[in-house]
Amino acid sequence: MKEDFLHHIWKYKKYNGLNLATVNGASIAVLDSGTHNESNGGPDFFNALLCIDDQKWAGNVEIHVKSSDWYLHNHQNDDLYNNVILHVVWEDDVEVYNKDNSPIPTLRIKDFVDTNFFANYQKLSNSKNSLNCQGQLQDIPGIIQNNWLERLYFERLEKKATEIEQVLKSTKNDWEAVLFHMLCRSFGLNTNGEAFYSLAQSIDFSVLRKCTDQQQRLEALLLGQAGLLEDSLDHEYANTLQEEYHYLKTKFSLDNTKVLPVNFFRLRPSNFPTVRLVQLAALYATKPSLFSAVTKAKSLLELMNLLDVKPNSFWETHYSLTKTSKKKSKRLSKSFKELLIINTLLPIRFAYQKYTNEAAEDKAVALITSLSAEDNAIVKRFKKEKITIKNAMESQAVIQLFTKYCSNNRCLQCGFGNYLLKN
Repeated sequence: MKEDFLHHIWKYKKYNGLNLATVNGASIAVLDSGTHNESNGGPDFFNALLCIDDQKWAGNVEIHVKSSDWYLHNHQNDDLYNNVILHVVWEDDVEVYNKDNSPIPTLRIKDFVDTNFFANYQKLSNSKNSLNCQGQLQDIPGIIQNNWLERLYFERLEKKATEIEQVLKSTKNDWEAVLFHMLCRSFGLNTNGEAFYSLAQSIDFSVLRKCTDQQQRLEALLLGQAGLLEDSLDHEYANTLQEEYHYLKTKFSLDNTKVLPVNFFRLRPSNFPTVRLVQLAALYATKPSLFSAVTKAKSLLELMNLLDVKPNSFWETHYSLTKTSKKKSKRLSKSFKELLIINTLLPIRFAYQKYTNEAAEDKAVALITSLSAEDNAIVKRFKKEKITIKNAMESQAVIQLFTKYCSNNRCLQCGFGNYLLKN
C-alpha cells in the first residue's frame, strides 16, 4: 500500500460516500475534497469542506497509510497541522490527537473502497513486469487509447517548449540561436548530444553568422570547437580546416575548454561526430536563415527539403579526418531528417507559435501525424501489447508514457492505469 493510492482515492472520490463515517461512527459528507498539496510541506489537502455529524467544518485533510504515521512524522508538534479536520487512513492502529490534545476525526477509507478497485490496484502495483499493465492494454477501448496518446504527445511537446523558452532567455531572444542550440543537441544524438550542445554554448551565434558564407569555414569552426582539429593531419583538406580554425580562433577569441569531448565508441560510421558536424555545417552554409524557413514551411515536404544538404566532397570518402573509406554520400538520410523534424523542428515551431500567440496545437498535429512512427525498443514494446501506433505522434506519446509514467510506476496518473483500475 502506498500513500499516493490513498491520495488518488480521496482526490477523485473513489469511495462509497453514501454511508461515509469516522471510526467512531460520526457521519461524514464531503462537500469539497480540498486542494491537493503536491509540495512536501503541510497537510495533503488544503481547504476541504466537510459535514461531520451535521456540523460543517472547513480546514485541511491529512492522509496516511496507518494512523500512527501521524506520530511517526511528528505532526503533533507541527503548527502546520493544527487545522486538520479529518485524518484519512487505510489502517487505524492508534487514536490521534492534535497539538492541543483534542482528538482528530479519523476515516478508515478502506471500509468504503470497492474491493474490485483495490484488487485492480494491487494487480498493477505488485506487477514484476517492466509494464505494470502488461497483458491488459488490449482491453482498453480505442477512444481512450487515442485520447491519452494525444494528451501524452502534447505533454512531451510542452516540456520541450519549456526547455526551448529557457534557451531563448539565455540567447537574449534570438530564435535563430535557439534553433542552432537545439539542432546541435539533435545532431549529436544520445551519444554526443550533450557534447554538441556544449559546443553550441561555446560559440556566440554572431560568430556562426559571420561564417555562413563559406561551408569550409563553418566545418572548421564546428570541428575545431569540438577538439577534432588538434592532431597532426596528413591530408591537404584536413590541414586547410586546421589552418582555418586557428585563424577563426584568434579572430573571434574562441574558447573550447568547456566543450565536452565527443565520443566515437560503438557508433556506426554514419553517426560519427565528424560526419554529423559537417552535415550541420552544410545545413547552415546553404540555409543561413534557417529558423525563418522552418517557421514558414507549410508542409512536411518543405521541411524535408530544408534538410537536403551535401557536405564537402572530401567527406564522400571519409568518416574521419585521418582515414580514407569507400565512397559514399554523406547527405542526411530520410530517417535522420524525420528524427530532426520530430525532435527539433516541430518543437521549435510549437514553442514559437505559443510565443507569438498563434494557434499551435492543430498545426502540430497535422505535421506530426504525417510522419511515420519511430522504430525503437519502446515502440516495439507497446506494439507487442497490441497498442496501435500509426504515426510519429503516437510513437512520441508512448516514449513519454514509458519514460515518465511506466518507469516511475505512475499508474495512478496514467490514463491507461486509471481505466484498468475502474474496470
